[in-house]
Amino acid sequence: MRGRLGHLEELGSAEVEHAEDRLKPVWQQATEGEHRLPVAAAVAVAIALQLALPNRLSMHPVLLLPVLESALLVGLIAANPKRINRESKALRSASLALIAIISFDNIWSAGHLIRRLIDNQMGSTAGPLLASGASIYITNVIVFGLWYWELDRGGPVGRLMGRNPYPDFLFSQMTNENLAPPDWRPTFVDYLYTSFTNAMAFSPTDVLPLTRWAKTLMAIQAGVALGTVALVVARAVNILK
Repeated sequence: MRGRLGHLEELGSAEVEHAEDRLKPVWQQATEGEHRLPVAAAVAVAIALQLALPNRLSMHPVLLLPVLESALLVGLIAANPKRINRESKALRSASLALIAIISFDNIWSAGHLIRRLIDNQMGSTAGPLLASGASIYITNVIVFGLWYWELDRGGPVGRLMGRNPYPDFLFSQMTNENLAPPDWRPTFVDYLYTSFTNAMAFSPTDVLPLTRWAKTLMAIQAGVALGTVALVVARAVNILK
């Protein structure tokens, strides 16, 4: 008799939790996990852009960091080949390490590009200069999109579990249920868009950072983007004249 009562209590508790979950906004509810392909494609593009940079703007040995990044990416794909739905401290650490390595490599390249521009050591041809600047700029967009995606509400698996009700980024669709379909929730493409607009405008646009770490990252990204664009464009204009 007690066993049946306990079972009924468990069922009742589960039903209450399910009902409470349905009352939450859809972006706070548990999900089935994001697709791996968009994230993997973005990381692959970032690695390719780093390999395309001139050796004087890359860390030496040139292949060390891209090979490490590729190995981490392959491991993450093997663990979650289709959807990112596996909770693991090791996998999360590997994902954060991958983004951190790409970030470090790109900031190092941006710093060397800026230093060489200041010292007038980037040659007298505008094409290669603009290509290097564009590679660093696009990688900057990708890597900060990855940071926003990985950290907002505990990352993709954290959002999958629906544990953290407080967002780090406020998307327009969260403010009014009539602005999007009932099942809308942010995915990697939304964070990549946020990164792109921040790098273009050097400030938030329609997606607002709510927490201190989000504001700090957006400020760093805008600073790197502004420094790269301003100096590269100025130098290219002088060369073309």
